[in-house]
Amino acid sequence: MTAKKYIYFDHSATTPLDREVLKAMAPFWQADFGNPASLHLRGRQALEAVDIARERIAEFFNCQPGEIIFTSGATEANNLAIKGLVKNLRAQGWADPEIITSAIEHDSILEPIRELEKEGVNAVFAPVNGNGIVDPAAIRAAINERTVLVSVMYVNSETGALQPVREIGKLVRKAREKRHKLWLTRPLADREKKERPLWFHTDATQAVNFFNCGAQGNFFDLLSFSGHKIYGPKGVGVLYKNAKVGLSAIQTGGHQEGNLRSGTLNVPGIVGLGAAIRLLGQAGKMGEPSREQKKNTLSVAKLRDLLVKGVLKSIPNVILNTPLGQAAPGHAHFSFLGVEGESTLIALDLAGIGVSTGSACASGSLTASHVLLAMGIKTEVAHNSVRFTIGKLNTREEINKVLQVLPPIISRLRRMSPIKE
Repeated sequence: MTAKKYIYFDHSATTPLDREVLKAMAPFWQADFGNPASLHLRGRQALEAVDIARERIAEFFNCQPGEIIFTSGATEANNLAIKGLVKNLRAQGWADPEIITSAIEHDSILEPIRELEKEGVNAVFAPVNGNGIVDPAAIRAAINERTVLVSVMYVNSETGALQPVREIGKLVRKAREKRHKLWLTRPLADREKKERPLWFHTDATQAVNFFNCGAQGNFFDLLSFSGHKIYGPKGVGVLYKNAKVGLSAIQTGGHQEGNLRSGTLNVPGIVGLGAAIRLLGQAGKMGEPSREQKKNTLSVAKLRDLLVKGVLKSIPNVILNTPLGQAAPGHAHFSFLGVEGESTLIALDLAGIGVSTGSACASGSLTASHVLLAMGIKTEVAHNSVRFTIGKLNTREEINKVLQVLPPIISRLRRMSPIKE
């Protein structure tokens, strides 16, 4: 008996491993199993594979290979960027740093910052508008002489809202240049202590598949992402760190990755990450995505728009929370009024369709999404929400299947619900 095909619309949580990526990784599980820190043949073979992957990734991000730090994923990379920066500054005598971020960041940004707040770091959480987009003017207004880091995500993982990161990066750089000029006007005696730095970090985890992530053209000083969001392996990611940015290790016990990330390198994962990046192609240096990224965007957006049009046409009392004109092409985030999002998720799952109610990292939480609340969405409406995220392997037939089964599911759940929209 043939198993029913399961339709997967949760690519923002993770993507399937590309066959070409799996093929590239295969030798490094058994045949080429060496530790890249070893000096013998097996170790040198592993190190060569890591170096090749590092060069490919650096080329994609328009940076130097030495500016690529391998991590276990974006969560670790975010923690290293934030905590590592503050730790480094405190070692230099800066006791009162300030960090600016947005109210819609992933918890791997928000929670490290909240931890640092308990240690005396000041934090500013910039608001977003009703579309879930940060206003660069709010960032500009918040920057002051204490600010050392601005961290704003490239694409929101829940709604898909595309943030104006290039504009924010540019204004951070201008503020840094202005700070430097003021520092140069001080008497030499006052310049014994280094000037306070100011850097821009972005979590680009949801952006790499579709948008140009070049460090230079986008004014990024630090950038994080995970391999499993780009059809690569889980358990591996990268922190891009501009060579001028000072970080201190938050994970010690070894000397890997320029003394910034102790631990034996995940060679199969790193090779797979390099292969996944290679499949995305070389992006342009002046803000243009690669040919493959454009292809992904076009095909995925067509399916997403078909889904959105069909849902809004066939189901009453639905709110679309994704700003289609300024969002990643694969996201479609809905609130089906009067129906708990978890109920919709379970019903679709039983029908062979996988979706999410928000970020996979917060899937066990019963609280309303902080992203939706920051957008001004009422708590009860936030609880009605479901996220569809489409990938490059999805088809028109799968969209049609959703549009066939979803309307009766919502209708049935509304009849059963004690809460009426």
